[in-house]
Amino acid sequence: MRVLAITETCDLGSLYQRLIGGGHQVKVTISEPLANGTMAGLVPQVADWRSELPWIREAGAEGIIMFEAVGFGELQDELRGQGFNVVGGSAFGDRLERDRAYAFEILAKNGLRLAPVVELARADEAIDDLSARPRRCVFKLCESEGQTFVGTFPDGSDIAAMLKVHPPKSGQPFILMDHVDGVETGVGAFFNGERFLRPACIDWEHKHLFAGNMGELTGEMGTVASFTGSDRLFELALEPLEPLFREAGHVGWVNLNTIINKDGVWPLEFTCRFGYPGFAVLEPLQTPDWAEMLRSMTTSECCTFEACPGYSVAIVLTTPPMPHSRKQVKAPVGLPLLTGDIEPRHLHLGEVGMRDGTLVTSGLYGWTAVVTGVGPTIIDARGEAYANARKVSTPNLRYRLDIGDSLINGDFERLLRWGWVN
Repeated sequence: MRVLAITETCDLGSLYQRLIGGGHQVKVTISEPLANGTMAGLVPQVADWRSELPWIREAGAEGIIMFEAVGFGELQDELRGQGFNVVGGSAFGDRLERDRAYAFEILAKNGLRLAPVVELARADEAIDDLSARPRRCVFKLCESEGQTFVGTFPDGSDIAAMLKVHPPKSGQPFILMDHVDGVETGVGAFFNGERFLRPACIDWEHKHLFAGNMGELTGEMGTVASFTGSDRLFELALEPLEPLFREAGHVGWVNLNTIINKDGVWPLEFTCRFGYPGFAVLEPLQTPDWAEMLRSMTTSECCTFEACPGYSVAIVLTTPPMPHSRKQVKAPVGLPLLTGDIEPRHLHLGEVGMRDGTLVTSGLYGWTAVVTGVGPTIIDARGEAYANARKVSTPNLRYRLDIGDSLINGDFERLLRWGWVN
């Protein structure tokens, strides 16, 4: 197999390593200059992906182009129109992820309940709205991967205060969504252009930097996931959307994050691309290797794959400047990273490269690595993941110590009681 990865920051570096380890050829192009050191010496890099298209075309069905990030959907659709196998997303997936109002409209048409939401373009309009109807709510920018602020005050005064001193840029649309109490739960599945591959997964993300869900929102600091017990949620939330993804020619990952409570399921947002560390937390539970998974997504001949029962827990290991970027904060790179005797399937290198035979930190954000653990219960998987985390060493390494705690301490029992997990 030949794989050409078109990336900004090379988030899927360990996936490319797995492919190379399996005897496949991989070339990666990285557009962000501050990320050029990521996977240096570990994965071959090329400057211009367009010049590599003949190399992919020569491989026929064994040639695949991969995209990591949102925002490249139209280009992916264009390349598919030229006869290339492309894995990553689609223009439709981009719109679902970035245009929240559009995504909510699609979900409502398919019978899902939505928390009240208003889309606005000016801070003073939002402040007036909160004054007329005080409530706890969530602020989210539209058409952007930017700011999200989950309010805690029951009258929304914290959101109003934030808007007064830090309003969105002029003309930047945003939403105010009524806050819904419950257990935040995601459901996801790979889509092969025709249908979702089964089994689907169910997952619980931990996005705040600090334990106890305090501090800045990050891409993600840890995840609990399983391919077991997702059927009811998948059949409600994702399966009805299959014709829309088929019409769009989407190929890649689809995840819908929700809040679940005794009243039902309340959608929050889509991720229609490979997630980080989403791909890593699932890898130890997938029986096929990544080459087989990519073939399943590009041939549309198979709609199932084998997955292990039980749970996987991912711990994101970070270094400064996380949760900021090196465009905002000065932080050193090139620090040595030691990984101990972790079983290879549980070590997923992130923003690191090779220098003089030693792994060193690199990249834009400080997403240094992900370690995982699996087991028949969340407690077992969590124990193995933290045992692996303790084997990793680099200066100023940080990670949360409470991944999975809320599930173990009652949230999973609530989901069982409401009938949303097996």
